[in-house]
Amino acid sequence: MLVVNKPAGLLVHGDETGDITLADLAKEYIKHKYNKPGNVFIGVVHRLDRPVSGVVLLAKTSKALARLNELFRSKKTQKTYWAVVHQKPQNEQGTLVHWLVKDSSKNVTKAYTKENKSGLRSELHYKLLSADNGKYLLEVNPITGRPHQIRVQLASMKCTILGDLKYGAAQPLPDKSIALHARQLQFEHPTLKTQITASAPPPATPVWQPFRNML
Repeated sequence: MLVVNKPAGLLVHGDETGDITLADLAKEYIKHKYNKPGNVFIGVVHRLDRPVSGVVLLAKTSKALARLNELFRSKKTQKTYWAVVHQKPQNEQGTLVHWLVKDSSKNVTKAYTKENKSGLRSELHYKLLSADNGKYLLEVNPITGRPHQIRVQLASMKCTILGDLKYGAAQPLPDKSIALHARQLQFEHPTLKTQITASAPPPATPVWQPFRNML
């Protein structure tokens, strides 16, 4: 396995832009570190949106990829995110349940509070960790993994993530990122069967600086 703290702005997997990806960089890293000739295998187990930073788990063998994919499919992993939002939630902790419908043509997801036949049931837990000068740090544990889930569900309770123009932020962040960070991933090692906890510090950028003392 390879665990990486992905910087915001980097694609995890290739898309129509043709831009370099985390998988590309990981292959180069493995090739040089272990002096491997020819093609290097890197399997993408899960993804983060391009403007999101944080922990990404990659597989270095096809066997590991299959086993890790099964862990994610069967929800035997635990993900923890940090999000900086512009408004304090009405309740300092809670559970959000929505039915999410993705518009692929616009790459936007809509959240419905009532069951929608076209939507996927989506659930997350959140709690308020800290506040600084009108900015609020939330810890988020998604129970399901849907496209843009955390972004749209937090926005649905008027806690839009800083910089997330797609879901209601008033202005972008200077580096075009959004203040959402995959802080921690807990999972079972695919061969040793031991529990692994991978944690990544948030970026050393102004939006995160007030909260880095919590590391």
